[in-house]
Amino acid sequence: MKKKNNNLALTMIFSFIVGGLFMLGILKWTPVLGEITTGGNTTIKNGTQVYEKSSLAPSVEKIYDATMVVNGYQGSQLASTGTAFVYKTDARYGYLLTNQHVVKDMKEIKVINTDKEEIEAKVLGGDTYLDLAVLRIDKKYVKLVSNLGKSEKAMIGDTVFTVGTPMGNDYAGSVTAGIISGKDRMVSVSTSDYASNDWVMNVIQIDASLNPGNSGGPLLNVNGEVIGICSMKLVDAQIEGMGFAIPIEFAMKHVDNLEKGKDIDWPVLGIKMTDINESIYANKQQEGVVVVGTMSGSGAQKAGIKEDDIIIKLNGKEVKDVAHLRYELYQHEANETITLTIIRNGKQKNIKVKLNSSKD
Repeated sequence: MKKKNNNLALTMIFSFIVGGLFMLGILKWTPVLGEITTGGNTTIKNGTQVYEKSSLAPSVEKIYDATMVVNGYQGSQLASTGTAFVYKTDARYGYLLTNQHVVKDMKEIKVINTDKEEIEAKVLGGDTYLDLAVLRIDKKYVKLVSNLGKSEKAMIGDTVFTVGTPMGNDYAGSVTAGIISGKDRMVSVSTSDYASNDWVMNVIQIDASLNPGNSGGPLLNVNGEVIGICSMKLVDAQIEGMGFAIPIEFAMKHVDNLEKGKDIDWPVLGIKMTDINESIYANKQQEGVVVVGTMSGSGAQKAGIKEDDIIIKLNGKEVKDVAHLRYELYQHEANETITLTIIRNGKQKNIKVKLNSSKD
């Protein structure tokens, strides 16, 4: 009797092991286990179930029809091409975000949706320093509204992707993917075609492929949420694998004013300035900004800032050059009082300055 019970127990254990291995084998070769363990996706293509490990296809669907080509015209001549995406709608209109440098100085703006419809767009507002512009179109042309995420939650190494219009309309809707290579990158840029770098932007660095025409397009996380706005203006043509995007939080902070066509109320220091490496003080001081002159009635003049003063700090933060001074300055509000650390006649001192408004 005991021997029979032992045989029965062994048979049950053997059956359990074989059955478990059999079921594991079935799961291993079906999309079910793959989706659980690797985050893959199962889709139906031409009537066939297809399993794709780590596919971004479902996420791309959440943004694709919200993305549009932007064409800027000078008369009948196509002068600029970029990308925009719908971030909201109301009862009558759809609203799109793009880069200011895509639409600046254009006489006419047209956008093209994924149905290949060419649509007249109105520029509601834009700002050169933000490098952001808001467009408006009739709501009937909007197929999808994007979902906005938070770049502050993204981490270095996270997978991201873009949708844009590289190299012209023929490649509209191109998707590229990569990772976040860096956050809070301070990149110096020029705000005009003639000036040297006179502005610094805090941007997200990515290695996803960006080309002319991607400007203004969305940068997205794996959930298909917009976390940034691609800006080709920040990319050196001699460097590969280094793209940059404006954080979406920064854009949305100013979007209400842009929608209303209001000029951004930037704080004004009231000085004429130059980088120290372009002055006679280059050999004495490595970094800083030299005051060339003050504007009559400005906060700087009233505070006693003088020609040849060297500004080295603003509210305790080091000032490397004109671009960094302007960046630190624009973190403050008009009519706010700041402290400048200057060098005058070889001696360091602090001076409080009340900022003027760019609207004055």
